[in-house]
Amino acid sequence: MILKTQILSLLFSFGYGNLVFWLLELNYKLLFEGKIVYRIITSFLFVIFVSLLYFICLLKINNGIIHIYFFIVLLTGYMLSFVIYKKINCKKK
Repeated sequence: MILKTQILSLLFSFGYGNLVFWLLELNYKLLFEGKIVYRIITSFLFVIFVSLLYFICLLKINNGIIHIYFFIVLLTGYMLSFVIYKKINCKKK
């Protein structure tokens, strides 16, 4: 894989980690409404949607080649958003 494609894939993985954090926050807030069956179905569909969207986008960017460091950068983007979110919430209180 050429360097430009790797950098683009890494930037996408980092941004997608941020997006996943915010979508999980939204899903968490919506999860407490409704019956348990609806919550399970919603969580299952959410996980399927998020993972399929990630792999489809990687398919468009780099022909679906997946490396472990893409997942590490994805986790880094998620954790950075988590830290920023916690700092913002601490300032509000």
